[in-house]
Amino acid sequence: MDEKKREELAGLLTILPPVEFCCVYGSTLHPNNHDKSRMIDYILGVQDPVEWHSQITEVADKIGVGVHFNPFVSWNDKTFKYGVVRVHDLVEDVLNWETFYLSGRLQKPVHVLVDNLEVSNINSSNLRAATSAALLFLPPNFTQEEFYAKICSLSYKGDLRMLFAEDRHKVKKIVQGQFDLFKGIYKPVLEEFATKGLLRFSSSGTHLENITQDCGLPAVQSLVSCLPNAVRSNMSMKLGERKNISTGPVVNKIVLKSRADAANCLEKIIRRKVMVSSVRQAVSGVLTVGAAKATRYLANKMHKAWNSWI
Repeated sequence: MDEKKREELAGLLTILPPVEFCCVYGSTLHPNNHDKSRMIDYILGVQDPVEWHSQITEVADKIGVGVHFNPFVSWNDKTFKYGVVRVHDLVEDVLNWETFYLSGRLQKPVHVLVDNLEVSNINSSNLRAATSAALLFLPPNFTQEEFYAKICSLSYKGDLRMLFAEDRHKVKKIVQGQFDLFKGIYKPVLEEFATKGLLRFSSSGTHLENITQDCGLPAVQSLVSCLPNAVRSNMSMKLGERKNISTGPVVNKIVLKSRADAANCLEKIIRRKVMVSSVRQAVSGVLTVGAAKATRYLANKMHKAWNSWI
């Protein structure tokens, strides 16, 4: 094996905890194998597998988005997938949309079992920001179901898995299956926005079905002000900083010339965050849970995606 190829294969070791032994096996070693997309198989030997595995969380931090997922865990005749994340990273993402990975998950219904740090209260700002983003992407008139669908779709914008490994009806199924839960989560936020004059409801029986929103620039200014500081800072760099306050409404130095400009800019920011997070997490998953589990998990996803097109 030439030195260049050897260095290429050894590159993986630079991002893993130290090992005592490492070998590569399988089709990678075949001299006529020029398929660069094929997975490379490694065997690693370490002094203490438990201690070494504990250090794998560093891989999740450096390559992934701070979350280590372990799928296909069997216990008590049931199968689980769990993700481990540092609480500090969780709070940062909820407040600032650092990766939009966990914050996107918490914009959808969850059932909290333990909450010693009151993350649910902190998440209220995330729900408010998600509502603002969804409203910027929605037309002047829409239904509650359309609103929840837009909320749900935020965390899938730019997700490469949606191209081949997710059910194309996923958002619709989530919203329709958890409609009452979405309503319970977002009712206080919608009512808050209504008291600000941003929304109006038309009721059908005892349920609020249709929503009308104010699409003027002052309303856009109010919506943008509810977005995380980091997002607003990014928007200010893309839309321009304040030079003359008479040129239009300004939020945190953001020049808002039109609602469409604000929505397009925000969509690009979210799409970029989701795309980067989905790629990094996919790579991290292969490195931390192993090729077999990752392949099995992806195969299941692709099977569901395929069935959704039949």
